[in-house]
Amino acid sequence: MQVILLQRIVKLGQMGDVVNVRDGYARNFLLPQKKAMRATEDNRKYFESQRAQLEAENLAHKQEAEQVAEKLNGQLFIAIRQAGDTGQLYGSVSTRDIAEVVTAGGFTINRNQVVMERPIKELGVHDVVIGLHPEVLAKVKLNVARSEDEAERQARGEDVTVIKDEALDIETFNPDEMFEGEPEGVAEKGAEPEQQG
Repeated sequence: MQVILLQRIVKLGQMGDVVNVRDGYARNFLLPQKKAMRATEDNRKYFESQRAQLEAENLAHKQEAEQVAEKLNGQLFIAIRQAGDTGQLYGSVSTRDIAEVVTAGGFTINRNQVVMERPIKELGVHDVVIGLHPEVLAKVKLNVARSEDEAERQARGEDVTVIKDEALDIETFNPDEMFEGEPEGVAEKGAEPEQQG
């Protein structure tokens, strides 16, 4: 399906470009979200008559997004999650979770503005990209920890997933000391087995 883009869309084109997209992508995403319109002759004429107004609105949204990005860039947010000793999360941190944490921190964003290739599945400090506008991205840090105390330690650079290995002193280790007495059913060497009569 041919559509006219009403805003810049990454990997697709700039405002005003006429592009070919899959029908489902156009019907389910671009058209309902008002990011594009069908490329009919009437729509092309309408777009050209409204182009100056659309570009002015886009510029205003971009400037507003840049102001928010200045405040948001570099911010650190904390997400408390359950995890095992190795740092593997029981579950994961998704775009919805990140949007809730950032919104609780005073910035209103939607989950579809969080740019992630895959969910976060381990403890640590992770870089997260927030798309405030098609042309404005902000980078924040998400500290995923099991507790507030652990989050502070991670922020200082400590690795909270290190498991302390207990060293085994081979020279003084005597396996016979592990067992007290003889195991049942083991006779001493040279002893005669009891005869049953």
